[in-house]
Amino acid sequence: MEALWRLLELLDRGGSAEQFAQVATSAGPDELADVKRATEAALRIRATLTQHRRREAELAALFDTASDLAKLRDTDGVLRAIVHRARMLLHTDVAYLSLNDVAVGQTTMRVTEGCTSALFQQVILGMGEGLGGLVGQTARPYATVDYLRDPRFEHTATIDAAVQDEGLVAILGVPLQLGSRVLGVLYAADRTPREYTTAEVALLGSLADHAAIALDAAQRMEEARSAHETIRQHNEAMRRAEDAHDRLSDLVLRGGGVVQVATALADVLRGGIVMHDAAGGELARVGVEPMAQPMPLVEESRTSGRAVAHNGIWVCAVLAGPKPLGSITLTGHGELGDADRRLFERASVVTALLLLLRQSVAETEDRVRGELVTDLLTAPDRDPAGLIARGKRLGVDLTAPHVVAVAHAAQESRHRLATAASSRVPRTSLIGTHADRLVLLVPGTVSASDLARQLGDALGRPVTVGVAGPAAGPADLAAAHAEAERCLRALLQLGQIGRGADLAGLGFVGVVLGDRADVDGYVRRTLGPVLDYDAERGSELIATLHAYFDSGGNLNRAKDVLHVHVNTVTQRLERVTALLGPRWREPEPALEVQLALRLARVIHGPDHPMR
Repeated sequence: MEALWRLLELLDRGGSAEQFAQVATSAGPDELADVKRATEAALRIRATLTQHRRREAELAALFDTASDLAKLRDTDGVLRAIVHRARMLLHTDVAYLSLNDVAVGQTTMRVTEGCTSALFQQVILGMGEGLGGLVGQTARPYATVDYLRDPRFEHTATIDAAVQDEGLVAILGVPLQLGSRVLGVLYAADRTPREYTTAEVALLGSLADHAAIALDAAQRMEEARSAHETIRQHNEAMRRAEDAHDRLSDLVLRGGGVVQVATALADVLRGGIVMHDAAGGELARVGVEPMAQPMPLVEESRTSGRAVAHNGIWVCAVLAGPKPLGSITLTGHGELGDADRRLFERASVVTALLLLLRQSVAETEDRVRGELVTDLLTAPDRDPAGLIARGKRLGVDLTAPHVVAVAHAAQESRHRLATAASSRVPRTSLIGTHADRLVLLVPGTVSASDLARQLGDALGRPVTVGVAGPAAGPADLAAAHAEAERCLRALLQLGQIGRGADLAGLGFVGVVLGDRADVDGYVRRTLGPVLDYDAERGSELIATLHAYFDSGGNLNRAKDVLHVHVNTVTQRLERVTALLGPRWREPEPALEVQLALRLARVIHGPDHPMR
């Protein structure tokens, strides 16, 4: 009985197998057989209890791991806990976990515990190399009692050196598997030879499954965070684009101009902005040096209906249906995201709206102002009070002194010339067209040469301007317009293209063309017989006189200009002598003849058959 009690005490204390064996050897002869049977039973009970305790510890570790996964916040922390539990439950010297990077074909260490070798902790393996490579390829667990001498694995100098530096001998590896995909390998290793039991392999496999779940959960959380961030950025970009569109639209509706829209767009897109009209003229520029309109990009944008880019420059055509109105160029912004690109394209729609509004207003104002200019110059005495009232409604005081200017630019539409003029004269000026000329009534005083230069700069080509005044009141303004028109004709006939002048600036021509000069009478008195002869017979005596004086009196050069024989020139000049008298070639009469010829051309044009 004493021996049996000792066996029970050992079971209660968890005694060792050696202690149980000592009880059997100390029994007397008469109880030896019973004690041996009791010892064997106690050892079986002890083994069962040990197995239950180990299983309980394993289950506790698995439950703890599952709990860690349920409140996953730190993936590396969960993986470290799994590796730690693997080492504790299997009672190994070392435990570690490696992950595969299929994209680069490598396997790297993610977590280690019990390692002392820096070389081993930093080793990078190729896919398929070593024990882990075989586990990854087959998706099955593998164990070795002595790794360096095991021929089943693809040994490499790098792996063998790391294993030897760590002093590992026995290694067990199980796959971290999700479906058919192997994410990595969980290892348990010892520095002495060891055979791992089936239960140990199963336990390590369970921990590996938890590690795979942790990695998958972390990946999904990262994808979810990434998707959430993408959605957030998209929503933020859309909100920013909508706010910017509303801001630009509000600018237009509140009467803002292209400069304000360009400034707002440059601020929103953080770049330089240049706006051009359909003809390539600059409408507005913010934060960038002057640049020409990039027509190939504008045409590409017009065709595609989208913003296009080349060498860091973005261009979007401004369209009203198929009709081109201009373009917007963005600089200093190498790449545009989808939202910013849509914003840039929306800005072209807003700009099109602005340009259409401006065009509509300008056309209406041009029509109203043009009608006033026409009525003022054609019938100033019909209703002077009404003309003055109409002017006041347009912000123009016709009773105040105004300089009257008549402008001309070759091969240029009146609309573009009017647009250029409106940007160079006071807002209280009156601008309109009359008899195919641009007419400007500018308050106060203005220099004719300065006005011609400013209009030429704005238009990009020479503009010739004749001016008169200041004058006040409908009648005097109409008279000043007639004088300015005569001055412009004189400038054009004298070849003074791009110049501005009044009659006083034209010298003796201006004096002759002045208000009190009887120019037609002078021309008639000087050249009357010759003019009548040409008119009656269809001859070209006047043309011959022009060629004669233009050639400096040289008959051969004159006949080349007229494309006739020199005898024909001589005969015509003899006819002129018969009509004007023999003294017409003398200096003083010749000057009178030349002046009459020039005045006739200035007043009536080179082809006018003056009678």
